[in-house]
Amino acid sequence: MAATAFNADVVPQAPEDALFGLMAAYRRDEDPNKVDLGIGAYRDNNAKPWVLPVVKKADEILRKDPDLNHEYLPIAGLPAFTAASQKLILGGDSPAIGEKRVTSLQTISGTGAVHLGALFLSKFYQPTTDRLVYFSDPTWPNHFQIFSNVGLAYKTYPYFDKQTKGLAFDGFLDTIQSAPEGSIIVLHACAHNPTGVDLTQEQWKKIAGVIRSKKHFPFFDTAYQGFASGDLAKDGWAIRYFVEQGFELCIAQSYAKNFGLYGERAGCFHFVTSPAFDAESTVTRVASQLAILQRSEISNPPAYGARIASTVLNDTELFAEWEDNLRTMSGRIIDMRKALRGKLEELGTPGKWNHITEQIGMFSFTGLSEQQVLKLREDSHVYMTKNGRISMAGLNTNNVDYFAKAVDKAVRDTQ
Repeated sequence: MAATAFNADVVPQAPEDALFGLMAAYRRDEDPNKVDLGIGAYRDNNAKPWVLPVVKKADEILRKDPDLNHEYLPIAGLPAFTAASQKLILGGDSPAIGEKRVTSLQTISGTGAVHLGALFLSKFYQPTTDRLVYFSDPTWPNHFQIFSNVGLAYKTYPYFDKQTKGLAFDGFLDTIQSAPEGSIIVLHACAHNPTGVDLTQEQWKKIAGVIRSKKHFPFFDTAYQGFASGDLAKDGWAIRYFVEQGFELCIAQSYAKNFGLYGERAGCFHFVTSPAFDAESTVTRVASQLAILQRSEISNPPAYGARIASTVLNDTELFAEWEDNLRTMSGRIIDMRKALRGKLEELGTPGKWNHITEQIGMFSFTGLSEQQVLKLREDSHVYMTKNGRISMAGLNTNNVDYFAKAVDKAVRDTQ
């Protein structure tokens, strides 16, 4: 038998994905009090996956549609879905849409949208300086892999202040100010993953000013519109502001969290060009190249998740019900933030815990050390990432008291 061409020197064993390894460890744990605060998926007050009621209605509508088939979608995806996605993220009255300065492709959720945008920029974005991508420190870990896979080098800008457990705004501003002109700046539109720390509108305006002065290229990643605050327009404000200011930019949009369509992989990628006499021509050319990239990678996006979202987004009554479902999810998470902070302060747990309620969205950077995280796992069967990030959706009225007491013990035992 011939020796393999892929020995260990050529193909070394890759490390296990940290988050999915954490999930596997949780599943193996047989303790009845175990708590899963790792995975970023919404859970109801009984720690169960929640299918949005409006999604169930849309599913029933599709099931009864006599004309429904399983033919290929166009390369760019379901037109009714991509058009509605533009309006959702940019606003129905967006001049960019009216002036045909936007092109959109349905993608394999937000991950696929980030990848398509990164691939496009790797192939076609040619600034006068060396191409560099800047991510927040910390950021969604997959950002590093996606951009490096397409040959784009990256650095980070300060984002989380470990002392205040808030935004390291001055460091953020200074770093992008000193970055090479024309750098790609990846920005979380809302509900920053993993910290839960967001910019104020005034801070966004200052960041936009620096990006404009340095001719940087903004790349927005938005996975939590409507899920963060319960208000779609509020959660989309930063993107709409940048578009109103005339920036050329990319947007990666996910429907995993705000529709609960985690496994259906419904997402959208948007390219917006700045106002110019030839803007429509620019968008046409960009769209043609994006279609070629999409064709070579997935040929056509999957239909089901997009059909669900499109059914809701294009129906006034269903859309209103979806907004109500969003308020249910975001409201429960906000309640858990208040409950956790209250219990920790009631216990007199060493340290300050105001950041729990000041952060927003799915995740919270607790400030717990790796030692404390591992102690929580060992002593109390609480599963969270080593950097102290927790998914607030994993907390409920049945386990928040248990978790607060476990944190209190871990903090006191490690002082």
